[in-house]
Amino acid sequence: MQEEHKDLEARESTESSLEFNSSNDQGENSTQQPVQPEMSSLKQRPLARLRRKLSEQWSIYVPVFVVLVVALIIGAVLLYRHQNNSNKDNLNQQTLSASQLNSLASADNTIGNSNQVLTVQSSAIFSGQVLVRGQLQVAGPLQISQLAVNKDLSIAGNGSIQGTLTVQNDLTVNGSGSFAGPLSTPQLTATSLQLNGNLTLAHHLLTNGSIPSHSTGSAIGSGGTTSVNGSDTAGTITINTGGGSTAGCFITVSFSAPFSGTPHVLLTPVGASSASISYYINRSSTSFSVCSANTPQPANTYVFDYFVIE
Repeated sequence: MQEEHKDLEARESTESSLEFNSSNDQGENSTQQPVQPEMSSLKQRPLARLRRKLSEQWSIYVPVFVVLVVALIIGAVLLYRHQNNSNKDNLNQQTLSASQLNSLASADNTIGNSNQVLTVQSSAIFSGQVLVRGQLQVAGPLQISQLAVNKDLSIAGNGSIQGTLTVQNDLTVNGSGSFAGPLSTPQLTATSLQLNGNLTLAHHLLTNGSIPSHSTGSAIGSGGTTSVNGSDTAGTITINTGGGSTAGCFITVSFSAPFSGTPHVLLTPVGASSASISYYINRSSTSFSVCSANTPQPANTYVFDYFVIE
């Protein structure tokens, strides 16, 4: 920019000298009055010089201005961070001596305020109750000899219990449950029970449920009756034949809840009289029938125990 400014000044000085020489030559060779320069050209020259100076100064000060603006922004960011750090450090730490701790044992005193941190460098034992009104944060492991929760207990992560877990009330598990050791319970109620291993029963197997409905067949004879006592799984069927009983089906037992497939029906005659007839069964997923291939004795009683499993 300085070299261009020097070139412009040199051009202006050259043009001025040429105009001056031209005016002198005309005065010597003619008797006419000297020609005056136009007022517009005289006014434009100082304005052009002023514009050139302003452009040179602007090209110098613009980078300086940009640097100042960047420096102000960086300074404001550093000041904001320093104020935040200073606010965090405003929590004054206060260390209690042994005598001060002893004085707390016999009085209800308030130490410090919410902007201070109480640091106990040695171990602390609280013989009485400890009340935390705000949030309790534990940075290291937490060991509790006995935990009593009067309200809700929420565990976001995994929970591990090394000792015995005793639940006085109901226990509800929404997900799967896995037991690596034996499970002992006086009573287990389950909607569906699936065993991947063997089933060992140290005591009796008891069945329970609604008594299935039944209908009497035509082979029972005139005045004959039938009855069922038990459940879908196991029970006893009693058949009292009437006059004119014939071979065929005596009774049809309908299950209270149908099986998903055709079940296995085990029928056992009770007494020699029941074993004397050639009995058989017809079965489906919804019912089974007790029948005889030969003619039973009229006015006689036949008893059968049944066990149904799919």
